[in-house]
Amino acid sequence: MATQKHSVGGWTAFAAVLMIFGGAMTFLEGISAIAKDHLFVTTRNYVFSFSLTGWGWIHLILGIVILLAGVALLATGALWARTVGVILAGFGALANFLWIPHYPFWAIVLVAINIFIMWALCTGNHHHDSVSR
Repeated sequence: MATQKHSVGGWTAFAAVLMIFGGAMTFLEGISAIAKDHLFVTTRNYVFSFSLTGWGWIHLILGIVILLAGVALLATGALWARTVGVILAGFGALANFLWIPHYPFWAIVLVAINIFIMWALCTGNHHHDSVSR
């Protein structure tokens, strides 16, 4: 009797790995901001002004959720996991855009990674069906 398995396609797998990496980096950013690391710069008179600790908690929680969604996407490749991945990557891009005054280069890199994740999850062939015996 043949059973049908779904394996995650190339771009979806790459997006999942980027989600895991980006989620881990966002988590570490959050920890660093909560610990009030001197690595971050605070800019006065920025439109989206939150305390560094507040941003730390946002990044910590968002990082954990993105990392877990990346693991679920890599494991299942299901439509719901891709949908959640696109939504979370959008939130990640927005959070890192607003994070630019504190750590500009890394925030721009993570915005680009999140945009690429959204593109990879919305285009292309996501599943390769294979039949095993």
